[in-house]
Amino acid sequence: MKIGEMVKHEVQEDNYKLFALLSRYLNEASDLIKKDEVDDLVQYGVSKEYAFAVILAATFGLDIVENRKDKEFFNQYFKNMFHQLNKNQYENNPYYKNIRVPAVKIGNCELKYETYMPYEGFVCDDIIQNSEGRQIPQIGFFDEEFEYPAILENNRIWMTITPNEIETMKEAVERAHGHVLTFGLGMGYYAYMVSEKEAVDSVTVVEINDDVIQLFNQYILPQFSNRKKIKVIKADAFEFAKNHMNPGTFDFVFTDLWHDVSDGIQLYLKMKEYEKQSPQTQFMYWIEKSILCYL
Repeated sequence: MKIGEMVKHEVQEDNYKLFALLSRYLNEASDLIKKDEVDDLVQYGVSKEYAFAVILAATFGLDIVENRKDKEFFNQYFKNMFHQLNKNQYENNPYYKNIRVPAVKIGNCELKYETYMPYEGFVCDDIIQNSEGRQIPQIGFFDEEFEYPAILENNRIWMTITPNEIETMKEAVERAHGHVLTFGLGMGYYAYMVSEKEAVDSVTVVEINDDVIQLFNQYILPQFSNRKKIKVIKADAFEFAKNHMNPGTFDFVFTDLWHDVSDGIQLYLKMKEYEKQSPQTQFMYWIEKSILCYL
């Protein structure tokens, strides 16, 4: 095996190792790091982010003091992976400030607020891939409780508006203009943010879930100051794209149909095929940067 191929293989192995460790942590024990543990390290002059990284590395069984490979692994990934987020910054987001979510149920869906506990870790932005091909997830935490709106389906969190959604939709919000089409309604975050823009004339939302549409129409949409711009259509996204995404109909299309990269790749590739139907339209996709890391 050539040197370049060996390095590429080693990087891939490190990526797999990291994602396996993080997946178990985020899915099974995202709240394992406690405030007193972080405070114990911060008193020695390190940041909360560094303390968080060191504690999690130890939990993963990494010896970043005596073991050279573990130390290199830590420096290559952990130092750029964790971010202490500012609670006020997100609570001042226009949607958070202006839209209140009641605790209600329709069908199998429930609308409510969920909470991140202090130092609970969560994905907060797209994966960063460096020049070596190392894929560095972006993990955030708050040092105090943080409430966020959510839809639960059969008592499991299904849709949310968290810092991750806010950060990963920023560019698509900024670029939206004219007649906007978005696939996937969720809790209406994207529809709300673009409807507030003077450069946006209309927002067509395609959603297939009746319960989600009913929750949105009854409890969320009436709070939108520019609700007249918004039209929600119950339809399958791919059927709609095939039959109604004609040239000149929409100026900007944003697709948000998946929960994460694992279920997003095939849907992303399928929707990309419809771009050629409307060559003058600008297309963007939720967490596209992360998806492209796997293609």
